[in-house]
Amino acid sequence: LAGVAAETGVIMLIYLDQAYRERLHGGGMRSRADVDAAVAHGAVERVRPKMMTVIATIAGLLPILWGTGTGADVMKRIAAPMVGGMVSSTVLTLVVIPAIYSLWKEAEVRRRLASAPRAVAPGRVLQPVER
Repeated sequence: LAGVAAETGVIMLIYLDQAYRERLHGGGMRSRADVDAAVAHGAVERVRPKMMTVIATIAGLLPILWGTGTGADVMKRIAAPMVGGMVSSTVLTLVVIPAIYSLWKEAEVRRRLASAPRAVAPGRVLQPVER
């Protein structure tokens, strides 16, 4: 369970970063909406693979949860947390990680735009501002 959650989290970050870079080089990041669009594009790419993994794992655990044979009581106590862990890792991977990534990249874009030189009318000189 921990391995699956870690792997899907890392792969999600790779997809988010790739979508962000494509958007950055394609048209630039000028606003929060650009960051949100890039993050949404990267996250959507991972929905189907993550859901397929979760559904296959839960489908494999259901017979164990419903089993009545010898040792079923022990196996149920193992399978139930696995089902809960798969559901919670899905929420983490598809909702929480993209949200945190979006906040991180929005702050980065804000800092970059604040430090970027601004256009000045011809004949005017910019004076540094004391802070």
